[in-house]
Amino acid sequence: MEEFGGKVNGVKVELVSGDHQNKADVGATIARTWMDRDGVDAIADFSNSSVGLAVQALATERKKITLVTAASTQFTGKSCTPYSSQWVYNSYSNGHGLAKLLTERGADTWFLVTVDYAFGHAFAADIRKTVMAAGGKVVGEVRHPLNASDMSSFLLQAQASKAKVVAFASAGGDLTTAIKQAGEFGLTRNQLLAAPSVFVNDVHSLGLKTSQGLQFLTAFYWDRDDNSRAWARKFFERRKAMPTMTQAGVYSSVRHFLKAVEAAGSDDGDRVAKKMKELPIRDAYTANGRVREDGQVMHDMYLVEVKKPADSKGPWDYYKVLATDPADQVFQPLATSECALVRK
Repeated sequence: MEEFGGKVNGVKVELVSGDHQNKADVGATIARTWMDRDGVDAIADFSNSSVGLAVQALATERKKITLVTAASTQFTGKSCTPYSSQWVYNSYSNGHGLAKLLTERGADTWFLVTVDYAFGHAFAADIRKTVMAAGGKVVGEVRHPLNASDMSSFLLQAQASKAKVVAFASAGGDLTTAIKQAGEFGLTRNQLLAAPSVFVNDVHSLGLKTSQGLQFLTAFYWDRDDNSRAWARKFFERRKAMPTMTQAGVYSSVRHFLKAVEAAGSDDGDRVAKKMKELPIRDAYTANGRVREDGQVMHDMYLVEVKKPADSKGPWDYYKVLATDPADQVFQPLATSECALVRK
């Protein structure tokens, strides 16, 4: 908003925010009030899929724009709409993409440590399917409850499997607990640790000594190029932390929406949605992005490895980029899409 001078086509841009508490009904109530009473044109920053799907349905009825950063493939699959776009990643890109790259690079036996709810199940399913399709083998899987504090029994099973890769299909506190305890059990001496959903603040809180060697896909790394570094430094001045891929994705999504409003000369949902698909996405987040017809934002992803402490040049210098996974290979092909908007 500041980059646009607080106005688009002479009209003031206002920001409102609300806490959905990770509850779909709460998020839907907030969104309905915004759109019906307050004239809100677009809603961004869905990190919870159930909330996002509830709000997406309401927004579609009202021809309002939703800018999604939650992980479910349903947003661009059977629940796709002309007014919704999904940014950053989903369970297919980071489950399938990670498994494909690592298996092709010789890490062909896997053991899955999966958090026991829809998020973990979705990632585990994509990893399992892709490993097998690439000629690898999933030698075992254990499921643990959400917010587990003791991962010892699960990690011992993973260690005993002698799989080349131990993959954690989890996020947040469960992921950091698993990685910390895996280091304590010595898994990293003989097995590669991987996870489909890792953020730079996870690595920061764990420290390089604990998280070194962890491999994963990311949509954004602040130290990728001059453009990302310049934007990240501005972010750091305010937050005293480098941006995660989701924070960068939210920035990019709102910026692209405002550019589309500017280009359309209107905040009409149909006209803005059309412009969002027409305009390229070139910013600090991605240099080669676009919104596909099913709403999937297409951009390259990066396979990274957490650096050893000795290889880091300072705070937040955490990733070594191992490979670039092109957009057309990392995201689900349109040929297999369940989106009704896709021309078959």
